[in-house]
Amino acid sequence: MPEFDPRTTPARQDLAAKHLQGRIAATHFAEATMREVVEAQAPLRREPAPDALLDTEALKGERIAVYEQTDEGWSWGQLEADGYVGWLPSAVLGPPGPPATHKVTAVRTLVFPGPSIKLPPIEFLSFGCLLAVTRFVGDLAVTATGGHVPARHVAPRGDMEADFVAVAERFVSVPYLWGGRTSVGLDCSGLVQLALAAVGIACPRDSDMQEKSIGNDVRPDADFSNLRRGDLVFWKGHVAIVRDPTSLLHANAFHMAVAVEPLSQAIGRIAAAGSAVTSVKRIDQ
Repeated sequence: MPEFDPRTTPARQDLAAKHLQGRIAATHFAEATMREVVEAQAPLRREPAPDALLDTEALKGERIAVYEQTDEGWSWGQLEADGYVGWLPSAVLGPPGPPATHKVTAVRTLVFPGPSIKLPPIEFLSFGCLLAVTRFVGDLAVTATGGHVPARHVAPRGDMEADFVAVAERFVSVPYLWGGRTSVGLDCSGLVQLALAAVGIACPRDSDMQEKSIGNDVRPDADFSNLRRGDLVFWKGHVAIVRDPTSLLHANAFHMAVAVEPLSQAIGRIAAAGSAVTSVKRIDQ
């Protein structure tokens, strides 16, 4: 049988998705139950434990095909958006609601319980969260669940940004968080994924997946002087966005934040740590 990437294949030795039957070995096969993230964000972990490695995060409104729910309060399944597989707390999931009409376009916004920004907010939402907006009251968008969100912080789901680098620049100084995808914290590939999604480019979650599947190869000059805004520079386990011919933008553990760094300095620093650039990819927008 062919090899499957466990990060994007809903299969374990004891359980696999029904649609994989005959293609993969497992003791049991299960049909999917669709669920939706009902909290601002949901951790997707490697194992069903609160201290297990955070692989990625799902955002409010995203959907997941669930194949197992445990008595201990965990759900195992596959994210609809990027296909990532793992464990989420069952408490952050609910039945699918009305289709999302809008998305959050501010790095972070507030949800109020009524039509006044003087009310104590009930929720904080990050860039990319999906909302079903039913109407607008003044300067507030009202969601299907009764939340009131500043209208200038949302846009119709089909509206796309023009420049994914400009989107990524909004996250400068956001803390670095392995597996993170929100304004609370995010990692290198999470930043790239969010920024590309904002311009309508589907992008896998991890940097090695991104390196294999998106963009066209660029052969850099010896001093990398031929790179242009929007090129992606890859190392083993890391990706950065070219901001201009002399600087990079990336979420990284050296700065423990999303930072702008001189291109030559970043390449030299990472090389000194034992990692050379593995490829440069150019994104067609």
